[in-house]
Amino acid sequence: MIEASSGRGMGEGRRYLALSFPLLPTDRLRRHGFALDAPLVLVEKARGAMRLVAADLMARRLGLLPGLALADARARVPELVAEEIDRHGDGRFLARLADACDRYSPMVAVEGDDALVLDITGCIHLFGGEAELAADAVQRLTGLGLHVRKAGAGTPEAALALARFHRGPVTDERAAVLGLPVAALGVPEETLRALRRAGLKTIGDLAVRPTAPLSARFGAGMAWALARLLGRADSRITPRRAPPALVFSRAFAEPIGHMAHVMHALGELAGQAAHELEARGKGGRRFAATLFRSDGDVRTLEVETGAPMRDPAVLMRLLEARIEALSDPIDPGFGFDLVRLAVPALEALDDAQLRLGEAQALEGSLSALVDRLSTRFGRGRIRRFLPRDTHVPEQAAQAVPAVAAAPARWAPPEAGEPPLRPLHLFSPPQPIDVLAEVPDGPPMRFRWRGGTHDVLRQEGPERIASEWWHDVRRIAPPRDYYRVEDKSGHRFWIFRDGAEMPPAPRWYLHGLFP
Repeated sequence: MIEASSGRGMGEGRRYLALSFPLLPTDRLRRHGFALDAPLVLVEKARGAMRLVAADLMARRLGLLPGLALADARARVPELVAEEIDRHGDGRFLARLADACDRYSPMVAVEGDDALVLDITGCIHLFGGEAELAADAVQRLTGLGLHVRKAGAGTPEAALALARFHRGPVTDERAAVLGLPVAALGVPEETLRALRRAGLKTIGDLAVRPTAPLSARFGAGMAWALARLLGRADSRITPRRAPPALVFSRAFAEPIGHMAHVMHALGELAGQAAHELEARGKGGRRFAATLFRSDGDVRTLEVETGAPMRDPAVLMRLLEARIEALSDPIDPGFGFDLVRLAVPALEALDDAQLRLGEAQALEGSLSALVDRLSTRFGRGRIRRFLPRDTHVPEQAAQAVPAVAAAPARWAPPEAGEPPLRPLHLFSPPQPIDVLAEVPDGPPMRFRWRGGTHDVLRQEGPERIASEWWHDVRRIAPPRDYYRVEDKSGHRFWIFRDGAEMPPAPRWYLHGLFP
């Protein structure tokens, strides 16, 4: 059942489109040819019995409504088909529908388990008007075998309430909202019962009464929901994804089924993006190409770079590599009717100054290699180390995806001085036997892996203690570190464990210097 929406009322500044799917769980199964010739219900255990929680249109016409016990339903309709409800599957399907609705607006929110709300402000003219946009959305969704109710309004709550509870066309938006039942507020059932007992059955009954007495009797939550529904309080949706900074789209009069044509269209969009980014002096580090299939399926290809870029040729090479690496190849099906290229966020991009005789900056070549490898083998396969602001050796560096951060600037040692930290650390530190002149003195000789090392030079101790301000329950004893060199020229980083010297100090080898 579909309701039209027209006219203006509350919230003149913004427009929202709500799409409600009252039979979503059973429609999802029907799409796959499940029980096409028999009433279908979905059940789950409640109050000690299997009860109906969803029913298709055929079952509802036979009086089988949610809440009825499955045994009673079978007694009435023996040929009834009953399946256990899959709420996770329904949620994933609703998310796929939200992806398909990205063609109308980047601002799409999932409301509950049966509705979507789109902020179509600024998008209406692209489709010839609000009615045309809504009609196109309904036509596509009903073509998927779904029952859809739609409504447009100046607030998301009003659009959703009209889609769920109003029947027939909307000629006066405010009058239609005032005529809705109080259930459109979305408040708890006990609040609804209290409102009905007080004789307040419609939104109009509440709208004419002062707010303070309503809040005192029925709670501030009900008054706040009423204010948002009527547009008395500012209300916006929380989209599933943040709107990208730049979006470029290409719609086709007829669906195209060849990937070569799709890639050509994406190449043109990449050129437009490069021109716009250059005009702004910006670049992007993430790019998302979205392919909208005519049957509602959506495929998104994302690529990420280690540094801001805007070269369309490089971007297309990364997208081609991303497609080649897909474990699930792209199936054009009946063809794509819309392709979109988005740049989620912009970063400053200045032209690099090359040295005399240098054809290309070395850092740029390395970054391009990292981008290609990460795109082909996966974002987490190629990693780089970044320094962390901590003096705990095990935590001084962290490995992150190479495309997630720019190359780090590590503090170099002072000229002529050896490095303070080894390049290689053992995890965990390896125990060693140490001979020292006194228990708390520097090491003179130590034994490690069956070999004995006589210390020729040593420097220390450097005391490193736990970061007590993070978690006092996990404070470890301090360590006294020494940099030592044996007679063969090998250098080691060893430490004595514990602040208070035990009768036999424990020594460990933590790292090796190059």
